[in-house]
Amino acid sequence: MSMNRGGRPTSAQGGCSSDSPTFTGNRALVIEEPLLFEVGDVSKTGVDLDEPEVHEKRLGALERSGIGLPGLTEPEVMRHYVRLSQKNFAIDSGIYPLGSCTMKHNPRLNEKMARLPGFADVHPLQPQSSVQGALELIDTLAAWLLELTGMAGVAMSPKAGAHGEFCGMAAIKFAQRAKGDARSIVLVPESAHGTNPATAALLGYKVRDVPAREDGTVSPDAVKEALGPDVAAIMLTNPNTCGLFERDIVAIADAVHEAGAYFYCDGANFNAIVGKARPGDLGIDCMHINLHKTFSTPHGGGGPGSGPVVFSQALAPYAPVPYVVRNGEEFALVETSGAAEGAEPFGRQTAFHGQMGMFVRALAYMMSHGSDGLRQASEDAVLNANYVRAGLRDVMTQPFGDQVCMHEVLFDDSFLKDTGVTTLDFAKAMIDEGFHPMTMYFPLVVHGALLIEPTESESKASLDQFIAALRDLVRAAKGNDKERLTGAPHHAPWARLDETRAARQPVLRWTGDAPAEAAE
Repeated sequence: MSMNRGGRPTSAQGGCSSDSPTFTGNRALVIEEPLLFEVGDVSKTGVDLDEPEVHEKRLGALERSGIGLPGLTEPEVMRHYVRLSQKNFAIDSGIYPLGSCTMKHNPRLNEKMARLPGFADVHPLQPQSSVQGALELIDTLAAWLLELTGMAGVAMSPKAGAHGEFCGMAAIKFAQRAKGDARSIVLVPESAHGTNPATAALLGYKVRDVPAREDGTVSPDAVKEALGPDVAAIMLTNPNTCGLFERDIVAIADAVHEAGAYFYCDGANFNAIVGKARPGDLGIDCMHINLHKTFSTPHGGGGPGSGPVVFSQALAPYAPVPYVVRNGEEFALVETSGAAEGAEPFGRQTAFHGQMGMFVRALAYMMSHGSDGLRQASEDAVLNANYVRAGLRDVMTQPFGDQVCMHEVLFDDSFLKDTGVTTLDFAKAMIDEGFHPMTMYFPLVVHGALLIEPTESESKASLDQFIAALRDLVRAAKGNDKERLTGAPHHAPWARLDETRAARQPVLRWTGDAPAEAAE
């Protein structure tokens, strides 16, 4: 593919894959957008500034030279960023069926609350007397999390899922160290999130795999066989990453505790069981909660995420500082082990509770739904996933049989056998239909996995359209229209790119010339 001066493709191979190229490179509302460096020049500016007065006595001699930034008018800046935003797929654009990620609608009420003065502009270095409302909100949110999980303690400072995993596993490590029972192995089921074994290894543990049964769940017998005096914990997800509820979780917890180990639960899929089952009642010792998955705070959200960790009575004393404590009408962040009787915190995991916006959004979601509404959200998430399963099960294949799933449904690529079409082809063709692809090739225990999570946010009408589109793609894959999939996407701003090369040979800096690779 060759490139012109503006970085636009001169063949259909790299851009809109139509046989009718346009003079500008644009196609109706699909507008090519060059880099700002390619648009601007030093003669343009969106604002006029007086020449600064240089006070050499105060600042010393200043070297005056160009800094290489493009000059732009205000319309050019606005058009650039608006066009970029139009190339981004979001939950506000359509169904976002990423399995295991829970891309659900973020109610605008939550956003309005997060922008209230006193929340949006709070600073971590303010005196605690001036942020009493924020501290009370953190304390109230913590109380909701404890009630919904049936646990005894909670750490609010972790910033996301993997950060929460580290928090929970560090508490386990310190709890065993306090008992003089240092252990070296963590059990991780084969279908676990990749962050689970990574977190265990980061804390110095060795990882021992636990195989799944033919139905995709973990057997208590397999856990018992893997247990031993050197096992510190098991890290298990429930519902698991195959979209199935681990029905023997209580028996697994009993076996783990009998062996002197702890039970860490990955809470990424809590969205399926809120109000239906409490982790504390199932024998779990600690679990992180992704507020952006379960309680509707946006992924990223313009700042730190939030992954609070709840603890059982046995592990609560080892939760990290600081604690939010209430003394009468006053709230305070306490950073000493005296914050709770018998507390032996493993330390301070992060500098501040910097994810205030996430806390506000999550609590707004909880309070606007109430306990009954949260339970209904879980029920509707499971209903929607099973509606998708029922609508596709005759044309797509399930790796563990036609069993009822939880909040996400898992298919494999068996239905594509001998078609010459891959899971990646299928996913790319979904882009042409206006859908974000589902999660692909995960979990790794399933060949060519397609993991679909519609969430409770989707209506029956949107699910019917989604199902119909996938059924049509299956028909095309098995018929005489394979190019529709193998060459997809055909209608996106850019055709299929070499993602492997992009990861291995990224071009991260503007140098003034098109990179040599682009001319090949």
